[in-house]
Amino acid sequence: MNDPAPSRPRRRVRRVLTWSLGSLGAVLAVAVLGVLVWGQVGVMAAEPGPLAAVRADSAIAVDELGGAIVLSPASGSSEVGLVFIPGAKVEPIAYAARLAGLVDDGITVVITRPWYNLAFLDPRPLDAFTSLAPGVGTWMVGGHSLGGVRACQLATDADALVLFASYCATDISATGLRALSIGGSEDGLSTPEKIEDAAPLLPADAEFVEIDGASHASFGAYGPQAGDGTPTIGEAEMTARVTELVTGFAASLAR
Repeated sequence: MNDPAPSRPRRRVRRVLTWSLGSLGAVLAVAVLGVLVWGQVGVMAAEPGPLAAVRADSAIAVDELGGAIVLSPASGSSEVGLVFIPGAKVEPIAYAARLAGLVDDGITVVITRPWYNLAFLDPRPLDAFTSLAPGVGTWMVGGHSLGGVRACQLATDADALVLFASYCATDISATGLRALSIGGSEDGLSTPEKIEDAAPLLPADAEFVEIDGASHASFGAYGPQAGDGTPTIGEAEMTARVTELVTGFAASLAR
């Protein structure tokens, strides 16, 4: 009769391995669930006043679709568009007031609705959004905060990259892509130092502009944000500066 004893250690190893893998799977499941829940709690909503002003502007067409919000000139067409990816846990429409000036200057803006309010969980490619405005020939992709990090990942499918209080986590320095980085002097989250430290990840000719008095939340209209600095720039002036910088950059793409 064969002695079954030698197989017992193997069975114990299999049991330990099965238990370990099961425990790891449970931990990962809990972690993923925690991230999904976190993304739904404490979402920073659009301030009603600035949003109402955009909706009341007869020069801007606002089309709220399932996966994005399209802001386009109510009359005429756009040659240039911007796919804009919101920051983490910020209501997408909260950026409409800050980006409305671009539409007044003839730029179509597609604000994405990131899955679970977190851009890094949204796997959709750039053309899922550019297809919403098929008449646009030149596309910039950009985003605020974490949305900018995601925009860097999609940048090679666009004609240019615009970062709003953000920086890349992926190296696109060798792409030759046109890039504009707009920061704020009072930003307590994407600080000027963090933007400078990540600058080598962008092409060498990337443009860097710091708006004096702007905080992290100044790039949207959703109220103050925890950990941020105190802005000293007014809403109207902030909108004007963003419009001036992005519109000028867009015009340079055609040169």
